[in-house]
Amino acid sequence: MHCVQLHQLEIKMPKGLSSATTAEMMTAMTTTTEMLTAGPTVWELDASHTQVGFAVKHLMISRVKGRFAEISGTVQIDPATEPKVEITIAASSIITGDERRDAHLRSADFLSADNFPELTFRGGRAEGDIGSSFNFHGDLTIRGVTRPVTLQVTNEGRVIDPWGNDRIGYSATTSINRKDFGLEWNMALEAGGVLVGDDVRVTIETELVRSQGAGNGK
Repeated sequence: MHCVQLHQLEIKMPKGLSSATTAEMMTAMTTTTEMLTAGPTVWELDASHTQVGFAVKHLMISRVKGRFAEISGTVQIDPATEPKVEITIAASSIITGDERRDAHLRSADFLSADNFPELTFRGGRAEGDIGSSFNFHGDLTIRGVTRPVTLQVTNEGRVIDPWGNDRIGYSATTSINRKDFGLEWNMALEAGGVLVGDDVRVTIETELVRSQGAGNGK
């Protein structure tokens, strides 16, 4: 995943803009492309347009879904190296729609949020066409345990928003086994099986916003 590839992504213009506004955005896009090819760039995760969700089997017959409400991170892109992704999630921000269940998930039986307040993802290495679909490899840390994971990523497009910000959207999925990270708690069912499944399906929807600070091709 290199900067020269990134700047080749299709940039979409919002509909209904005046010719003057469109011209201003085209100028901004030209400047952005020049900056991308000039050197390293930094992209900030837009927490208000990002969701990290999960789904786990319950009673062997259905799935409980949840998400994390507090997420932050950056993506650093350098034409000469692989991208550097750093994502941090607050363990205590887990939400499943049931406060009693959420408190249990924060407890030592699961995330142990008091002792391990953050989940982190550090990457990475991209394989495939970053303009459409690709695999992204990195390390996920939960409860102080780090394991390699691979995200199946879809590039959802790039756009200059009405305020002149350069944005890229991505969606991603992966699956992990919670026991690989020390989340061992469970309860056997009288009829067979267990209360909580081991496999966790993870889904991600995110927007990245190009930072206007130093280190962005300047």
